Amino acid sequence: MLEVRQLSVSRGGKAVVHGFDLDVAAGEIVALLGPNGAGKSSIVLALAGAIARGQGRVSVNGVALEGLAPDAVRRAGLAIVPEGHHLLGSLSVHDNLRAAAMVLPGAEVEPAIARVLKTFPELEAKLAQSGRSLSGGQKQMVCMAQALLARPKVLVVDELSLGLAPLVVRRLAEVLRQVAADGVGVLLIEQFTTLALTLASRACVLQRGRTAWSGAAQTLRDQPEILHGSYLA
Repeated sequence: MLEVRQLSVSRGGKAVVHGFDLDVAAGEIVALLGPNGAGKSSIVLALAGAIARGQGRVSVNGVALEGLAPDAVRRAGLAIVPEGHHLLGSLSVHDNLRAAAMVLPGAEVEPAIARVLKTFPELEAKLAQSGRSLSGGQKQMVCMAQALLARPKVLVVDELSLGLAPLVVRRLAEVLRQVAADGVGVLLIEQFTTLALTLASRACVLQRGRTAWSGAAQTLRDQPEILHGSYLA
């Protein structure tokens, strides 16, 4: 469903991603791993249309995403949960959800919000609260709910577990499993490699903007020295 071919990204005039290839199929969770500075977040921003892509091709279900603005990328079926679980702090949870649902026709907004609240019933009692009043885990739930509003074909999650308690991480991991079981392709960028390799069927290790290794997640679970070597190189 997501196909990335020979993607290159430059930031500040410096090439940070070089010839990156990736596939994420329907119902599959793929982990993108690598040390800080490897280029993972640049790939996320490029997929989202938030920064310019250099060479290469990105498509969802055969629909090319080149040149599309972030809203158009979402309409094409690719949704991003960005790193840091940032919300519009002065707005209520409900208004944060409505803001994210602007890609939908007006009549579909409230039904879509009701649908994602079934995934995150914890948010029902928080709808009138401001975004800034939420805990980190609640903010991440809202960010994931925002991404799921438009029924994406592919969900990209950047640092699912960042700053969150283990109980919350387990809760969110179950949501990702269910999302994949419903047929959505998931690309998970995660520093907590144990979590990523537990959830994913395949993994890609990025090193200095290039693919250092790719294959079955089970291989990295069985041979952790492969991953350690990439982080230490």
